[in-house]
Amino acid sequence: MSTTSLKLPEEIKQLAADAAAQQGITPHAFMVDAIRSAALAARQRAAFAAEAVASRQQVMESGKTYGASEVQDYLRARAQGKPAAKPKAKTWRA
Repeated sequence: MSTTSLKLPEEIKQLAADAAAQQGITPHAFMVDAIRSAALAARQRAAFAAEAVASRQQVMESGKTYGASEVQDYLRARAQGKPAAKPKAKTWRA
């Protein structure tokens, strides 16, 4: 494992130490976990954004989308355990 030096303002250092103490872990373990969580969240946001761009491209190429109210009705019925037909994609281009 490599060593990295991290300069923190005293206030943040104390916040981390207090949070670590509440969790019964060392400040080091707390900071490692915080960095891991932040890095994983950043990765998820990037994946979400990439998926959104790809979805938009697919919609633009196909010219088909689903009506919001039809999707909401479908999801509401499914959440209530009722059978429901999947909405059909419709062309939105004129």
